[in-house]
Amino acid sequence: MQTTPPLAADPPPGDSPEELAATLRLIVGRIARRVRQAHISGDLAHSEVSVLARLDREGANSPGALAELERVRPQAMATTLAGLEERGLVSRRPDPSDGRRVIMTLTEAGRQVLTERRSESVRLLAATLGTEFTDEERQQLRATLPLLERLAEGL
Repeated sequence: MQTTPPLAADPPPGDSPEELAATLRLIVGRIARRVRQAHISGDLAHSEVSVLARLDREGANSPGALAELERVRPQAMATTLAGLEERGLVSRRPDPSDGRRVIMTLTEAGRQVLTERRSESVRLLAATLGTEFTDEERQQLRATLPLLERLAEGL
């Protein structure tokens, strides 16, 4: 097992929140990009995966509420949902409490795509963690997870 030193282009993390934020953004962005690049061509866009994951985690919701939760314009959400619906990954139905509204639901096909994608990402990360990191380094990473979760929730 080996450790990889930081790339020369990576700025060393400083003591200020701004320096830490800049370094964290760079590193997290690189991880996310490499995980996304590992998925097959023609795969789902990040925005589509995010909507599927939200519907899976939180249940059915209206397009307007999804747009607000995902912090995108309603028009952008409509485009995302139309693409997902066209592929059979989500379905729309009238809101039982207000017939003027529509509710979006994750289909079984959408759940399967999400599960496969998660499995592929987990396999990629696990392979790297298993071969490039020591037990102690994996424990250090594990210890930072609550902090990263709190950071994500605070954004």
